[in-house]
Amino acid sequence: MANVYLSIGSNIQRNTHITSGIDALKSRYKSITCSPIYESIAIGFEGDNFYNLVTYFSTSDSIETLSKFLTKVEDENGRDRNGPKFGPRTLDLDLLLYDDQIIESDTLILPRPEIYTNAFVLRPLADIAGNLTDPIKKQSYQELWLSFDQEKQKLWPINLKPSH
Repeated sequence: MANVYLSIGSNIQRNTHITSGIDALKSRYKSITCSPIYESIAIGFEGDNFYNLVTYFSTSDSIETLSKFLTKVEDENGRDRNGPKFGPRTLDLDLLLYDDQIIESDTLILPRPEIYTNAFVLRPLADIAGNLTDPIKKQSYQELWLSFDQEKQKLWPINLKPSH
């Protein structure tokens, strides 16, 4: 079984799409752990604020099977893949970690580089995997978060009760 960490984000009908993404993961992987949900401003474009969180679960799915499932869930939630790289999202499901694999290919980079550059990824990852050591940086995610410039990218926890 592989230990998987995913980032989930939305800035369009945020509550609906975050809930839908979590529900889809739970229906396939049964037991998932979710970080607190954070709100942050859009990075890289002008747009509505995002909700973001990180989830953890174990799976026997290969990376390819998992990636296809994540794309399917995004598509089912109206993900527009024709828009700009940095733009509004109904649902964004990004594979952050698959065990401690280090992969650099045309289609996938693991650990996902956004872990090191975006507070909305690193903070929730540190919340649920603070003691886990990053396979590249060789520091825990809690250490990485504590050394991150937290003034550069503001985010704040929200008390979201997902609707069903």
